[in-house]
Amino acid sequence: MCSWETGKLEVVQCTLHATGLLAVGLHVFEMLLQDHPTVDVNMTGYKSNYSRKALNESYVNNPTPTPFSQVPLQFAVEIQPALSNCLPGYIRPQFLTPTPSHGDVHHAAVGHLYQLEARVKTAHAKIFDFQVSGPSNMTKKIQDEGVGVTRLFLGWTPQERHLKQNVPICFTAETNESQSEMRCVVVVVVKALALTGEANVSCTANRISIAVIKAYLPEVDMKWLRLADSSCSLTSNQTHIMGTMSLNSCGTKMEDAGDFMVFKNEINSFDAVNATITRRNQINIGFSCRYPKTVSISNYYQIHSSNYMFTESNFGSFGYTFEVFKDSKFSQKVDPSAYPVNVKLMDRMYMGIQAQSDLPKVQLLVESCKATPDDSASSSLFYDLIKDGCLKDETVKVYPGNLTQFYFEVQAFKFTGSYDQVYLTCTVILCEEGNPNSRCGQGCLNTASRRRRRDLPNGETDRHYITQGPFRVVREAQPSADQKTGAGEKTRGDVEATHFLRSDMGTIVFAGLFIMTLMLLAVVVVYFLKKSRAEEHKALIAYD
Repeated sequence: MCSWETGKLEVVQCTLHATGLLAVGLHVFEMLLQDHPTVDVNMTGYKSNYSRKALNESYVNNPTPTPFSQVPLQFAVEIQPALSNCLPGYIRPQFLTPTPSHGDVHHAAVGHLYQLEARVKTAHAKIFDFQVSGPSNMTKKIQDEGVGVTRLFLGWTPQERHLKQNVPICFTAETNESQSEMRCVVVVVVKALALTGEANVSCTANRISIAVIKAYLPEVDMKWLRLADSSCSLTSNQTHIMGTMSLNSCGTKMEDAGDFMVFKNEINSFDAVNATITRRNQINIGFSCRYPKTVSISNYYQIHSSNYMFTESNFGSFGYTFEVFKDSKFSQKVDPSAYPVNVKLMDRMYMGIQAQSDLPKVQLLVESCKATPDDSASSSLFYDLIKDGCLKDETVKVYPGNLTQFYFEVQAFKFTGSYDQVYLTCTVILCEEGNPNSRCGQGCLNTASRRRRRDLPNGETDRHYITQGPFRVVREAQPSADQKTGAGEKTRGDVEATHFLRSDMGTIVFAGLFIMTLMLLAVVVVYFLKKSRAEEHKALIAYD
C-alpha cells in the first residue's frame, strides 16, 4: 500500500503486508519507484513535443501511464528464529557508551579524518559483525574486548565534493541469532572544523564542572561562549575558562548507555542576534560524565529535582534548592524516597527556595511560579500562582526569611479532567543586594511600563527555571465494612447486620416521612370538608 502527499515536496509512504507467516530465512523484495506528474505537463523541443498527463486523469484511460522517471529498489528481509529472551544485552546486542545516540548530528571537515566509535555487549551470544551503511570510502574495524563487549571503529575522510552535504551513517550489531537496534547519525561536512580546547571535567554526585585551558583557544572572547542552555554563561581566570552545572540544569541531557547513565553538555560560541558577519572562530567543546547504574547518582536526578547549579560571567557559579517541607516550620524536608508526594485536595503544601552564591551580598527574587500537569514548563495547560512578582492565587502565603530565602504555602489542587499530578515551575533571579534598578528591587510589577525597566545590565542574573514535583492528588479514604474496631475485626454476621441496619434505617426514615405526609394531607382534606359542610348549612338556614 502506497500513499503520497502533494505539494512542493513529494512524500511517499509504502507498507508491505504479508499474508500469513513468513518462513524463517531470507526473503527478497523488489519495488519500482515511479515519478508521475500531479498536473498536466507539456514541453516543446527543437524537433519534438513532450507531454505527460496528470496521474489521476491518465490512470483512468491508461492503467500503465508513462512516468517521468523510475528507480528500482531491491532489499532483503531475514526472518530469524524466536529468541528465548528478548532483553537487550542478554542475546540481543545492547549499545554502550560512547556509542552516539540515534539522530545525533556530527561535523566533519574536508580533508580531515572523521571517526565514529560504538561499543556493544551481549551476555549469551557472540557479535560477529556490524552492518554499516554510509560513504563508499569509509573504513571499518571491529575489536573484541572480551566479556561479551565489542567495539566498532568507523573512519571517513570527506572530499571536496562532499562539502555542505549531510551524510547519514547507520550501523547495527549482529549475532548468529539476532541483531541490535539500528542507530544513525548525520555527518555535516564543512570547510573547517570548529575549534576545540583541552579541558578537565570533574564529575561529582550532583554536578559537573569543566575547566578549559585558555592557551588552546587563542584570541577567544569568553563573553561569546555559553553552555547548551543559552541562559548559562561561563567564568574565567588568567588560565582557564570554567563552568559548573547540576545534572538537571543548563541544558544537560541524560542518556541511557546500557550499564551507564551519561550526562552531556557542551560549550558553544554564538554571535549577536542581528549580526550579518562574524570574525570569530566557531567553538564547540562537548563534555560528559557517566555514572554506573550500580552506583547511586545521588537523589539529584530522580523525579524529585531539588538542586540546580548555574554559571554566569557576572555572578560566577550559583545555585538554587527547591524543597518541599512537612509543615510551616520549614525545618523537616520531605524525603526524596517519598516522591511523588501524595496530597489531598485543600491540604496545605509547604515549599521553600534557597539561593547559594559565592558573592556575599545577593538577593533572591521568585518572579513567577506556575503549575502544570506534567514536568514541561512550556505546557499549554498551566495555572499561575505567582506572576511578575505578584501573588495570583488567594491561597498562597509567603513566610518571612532572609534575602536568599523564599518560603511559601499553597492549598493543594488538581487540574480538571483526568489529571492527577501537579508540577510547580518557578522563575528565579539573583540580584545585587540593595540595587533599586534591578528586577529584585522592582518587586511586584503590574504595569507594562514598569516591566520595561528589566533591561538593565550587570545587576542581576538571567531568569532560570526550577521545577518541583510531582504532587499526586489522592482521594479521601472511604470507610469500608471490613474495618477493624477496638474489640477486634468484625465478623461476617456483624458486617451483614450493620449493612442491614443501615439499609433498614433508610427505609424506616423514608416510610416515616411518607406516612407523615399522608396524615398531613388527610388533616387538610378533613378540614376543608368540614368547612364546606358548615357553609352549606348556613346557606340552607338563610334560605329558610
